[in-house]
Amino acid sequence: MKVGTKKDIFGVYCYFACITFLNITNVVMVLQTILTLIILSQLRKTLKTAGLLSKWDKLIWTGVFLCIALIVLNSILKENVQIAIWLSHALFFSLLYLIFTQKEFLSAKPLIYALLPLTAINFIEDVVKAVDHDFYKSTEDYFGTAVMFAVVWMIAMLIINNKQKKELENERLKNEEKEKEYKITETLKAALEVQVKERTAELTRQKEELEQTLNELKSAQSQLIQSEKMASLGELTAGIAHEIQNPLNFVNNFSEVSKELLDEMKAEMDMGNGEAARDLADDVIQNLEKINHHGKRADAIVKGMLQHSRASSNEKEPVDINALCDEYLRLSYHGLRAKDKSFNATLKTDFDDSIKKINIVPQDVGRVIMNLLTNAFYAVTEKKVDMIAAGLKYEPSVSIITKKVPEGVEIRVCDNGKGIPEEIKEKIFQPFFTTKPTGKGTGLGLSLSYDIITKGHNGELKVETKENDSENTGTTFIISLPE
Repeated sequence: MKVGTKKDIFGVYCYFACITFLNITNVVMVLQTILTLIILSQLRKTLKTAGLLSKWDKLIWTGVFLCIALIVLNSILKENVQIAIWLSHALFFSLLYLIFTQKEFLSAKPLIYALLPLTAINFIEDVVKAVDHDFYKSTEDYFGTAVMFAVVWMIAMLIINNKQKKELENERLKNEEKEKEYKITETLKAALEVQVKERTAELTRQKEELEQTLNELKSAQSQLIQSEKMASLGELTAGIAHEIQNPLNFVNNFSEVSKELLDEMKAEMDMGNGEAARDLADDVIQNLEKINHHGKRADAIVKGMLQHSRASSNEKEPVDINALCDEYLRLSYHGLRAKDKSFNATLKTDFDDSIKKINIVPQDVGRVIMNLLTNAFYAVTEKKVDMIAAGLKYEPSVSIITKKVPEGVEIRVCDNGKGIPEEIKEKIFQPFFTTKPTGKGTGLGLSLSYDIITKGHNGELKVETKENDSENTGTTFIISLPE
């Protein structure tokens, strides 16, 4: 047998004890000593598992050596073994006291309960034998029967104790497994918390970057909107100059005529011709009314220009939609004519007089109408160039129609231009998408118009188009506004 660890030495001692047991005469004494060795072995195993062996290991080994010494002493003394017997009892009861008084040894109590009847009978038997040997002889058979029942009790209790130990061990293993799982869970939880913190920090950083980017985009959008507004204002400038020139010419002409009439009236009054003077005064009054009318017209044009150029207040007000459409149609047309004297187109209007004033932001809706009309004039201009190059006749036509519908008011801006290809029809309202050559457009006009109508006025902007060589070729933009 290989001897290395203290556990192996225990095995050697037990083996030595059994060999010695075969050569001795006092079986009961040796049996009790061996039971003491078993208890010490069990205690040592229990203490080792609980991590308390270092405190009691020396005392346990002392008990082991005493047991071995008692077995050897019993073998040497042969017939005179009373000393060894009582030392054996003393050692056992000392161990018994230790187990019941030290809380570290509580786990050994079940084993003690299993062995106690047998050791108690042995002790009583030795006491009776020492006090009255004759009485012992007469009761020896009873002691033998009691030992047999004690052995049965011991075996039964050991089996039960072993079963309970296995159940407790299984429960301990389960608890250890649960503890391991708990520790793993806590470790994973801590790792996840770290990951969540890192991810939260990353998301916060990304959020800040996105907010900064969004602010930059909003700033760029504002600049582009202002640029688009100024571009539309440039389109209006020539038209406004043409439109304002007419009432100014009227004002100047009627002012000159009125001056001449007043001179004639003074002459008639000097001659005492009151009737003629009154007729001339009536003519002057009519001229002044016309001057006032055209002055107001010029004032309205200037106010419209200022309203179009300044930033939108987003405040809605009642507006005559027919007048708004008519004004922007003429301004758009004259603006294009000012840039291209050769351009000419038929302008058509069909306004529904039953439409009452509706609440809109006039400068915003005016920009939308202006943008759609400008696109319409561009479309018919491009088609005219192509038709002339092909030697075909073509009459450009742009019309604007208003109509009262159950949902509110509908404005149609129509042209008989080239039309929009079907494959790009769904893209025309996207920001920066344009079919115009570089420098001719920003691609923001229709996108901004769509946002103004749909988001700013809860309306709808859609397009109908035909792209072919027939007379029906052209595009119609439909604005739907709620009342």
